[in-house]
Amino acid sequence: MEPTLVEGDRLLVRYGADVAPGDVAVAQFPDGVVAVKRVLAEERHHSGDEAWLLGSDNADAPGARRAPVRKAAVLAVVRARVWPRPGRVRRTSV
Repeated sequence: MEPTLVEGDRLLVRYGADVAPGDVAVAQFPDGVVAVKRVLAEERHHSGDEAWLLGSDNADAPGARRAPVRKAAVLAVVRARVWPRPGRVRRTSV
């Protein structure tokens, strides 16, 4: 399976958008790293909402991992790739 995005892609994002499973999102992890990942699921806890992010679109790939982040740490939702291969970044079923 080819990755949805590759290093060097320029993205159009929407800050503050509601995130849903299958979206590609920009998130800040607790260690400060900002990354673009696919949203696997959302969970509600008494301590706050979390979004589970996939490490890769190919969940069976070696090294693909899932990581929880607070929903507030999801900064934006990716809407489109504008360069070098313009196109919409679609929500997938996960």
